[in-house]
Amino acid sequence: MNHKSTIRSSKNRRTLSAEAKKSFKKHWQLYLIVIPPVLFFLIFKYYPMLNTVLAFKDYNVIKGIWGSPWVGMKYFDLFFDNPMFWPLVKNTIYVSGYLLLAGFPIPILLALMLNEVRNGRFKKLVQLVSFAPYFISTVVMVSIIMLFLAPRLGFVNVALNYFGFDSINFLGEPGMFRSIYVWSDIWQNAGYTAVIYLAALAGIDPTLYEAAKVDGASRFQKIIHVDLPGILPTIMIVLILNVGSVMAIGFEKIYLLQNPLNLVNSQIIATYVYDIGLKNANYSFATAVGLFNSVINLVLLVSVNSLAKRFSNSSIW
Repeated sequence: MNHKSTIRSSKNRRTLSAEAKKSFKKHWQLYLIVIPPVLFFLIFKYYPMLNTVLAFKDYNVIKGIWGSPWVGMKYFDLFFDNPMFWPLVKNTIYVSGYLLLAGFPIPILLALMLNEVRNGRFKKLVQLVSFAPYFISTVVMVSIIMLFLAPRLGFVNVALNYFGFDSINFLGEPGMFRSIYVWSDIWQNAGYTAVIYLAALAGIDPTLYEAAKVDGASRFQKIIHVDLPGILPTIMIVLILNVGSVMAIGFEKIYLLQNPLNLVNSQIIATYVYDIGLKNANYSFATAVGLFNSVINLVLLVSVNSLAKRFSNSSIW
C-alpha cells in the first residue's frame, strides 16, 4: 500500500508540475506583472517580520539583533505590569471605537443620498467637495485643525467671542481630544469611503429597481429593500477591515495633536511605542508592545471575519 501511495503521489506531483508549466507558458505576461508586488511584500513586509524576535531579546547594539541574549517574555511582563498598560489600552480602544461607531455609518448614508440625487451637476459638486479632503496630508490637516481651534485667533473662538462666549482651548481640554480627532477624520475620509459604496450601488441589477417601482415602493423602501441588501457584502468587508485595525489607529495625526495638557486621553499604544522605542532607545520593550498590539489586531480580524462568514456569508477569506 505504501509503494502504491508513493507512486500515486509522485504522479500527482508530476501532473501538478506539468499543469504549472503549461499555465506559466500560457499566461507568462500575468506572472511577470505579479512578480514586482510579490517581491515588494517579501522584502519590505515579510522579511522585516523576522526582526520581531527583538521582543524576546535584550537588545545590544554591538551584538546586533541575532547576537543579543534571549530573555523570553521579560518585556511583555514589564508592559503588563506597567501602570500605563490599562490607560494605553483604554485610550486606544476609546478613540478607535468612537471612530468606528461614528465614522462607519456616515459614508454609507452619504453614498445612499448621493445615489438618490438626480441632478448630475449637484451630485458631482458634492462628490468633489466631500472627496477632496482625502488628499490633504496629515501634517496639513493637523495644521488646519490647530489654526481653526487656536485659543485666540482661531476661527471657532473668534465666532464664539462674537456671540459673547469665552474662548476655549480645545486642544488643551483632554475631554475634547477624541471628538476633535474623530470628527476631523470623518470629514477627511467619509467622501473617499463613500466612493466604495457608490461603486457597489452601481453594480446592483437595474431590474430590481424596476420591480420595486412596479410594486409601488417609495424611495425609502427602495433603499431599505434594494440598495442596502445590494451593498451588504461591501459593508461587511469594510467593517471587518475597520474592526481588524481597531488597535492600529493612526499614529501620525494623534502624535501631532498631542500636547502635555491632553496627554491623559491622547497617549495611545502607537505613540507610546514611539516614545519608548525611538526617544528612549528601549527597542526591545517597544517591539514587545508593538507585537502585542499587532497580535490583538490579528485576533480581532480573524474573529470578526469568522462571525461575518457565519452570519452573512461575506468575508475576506
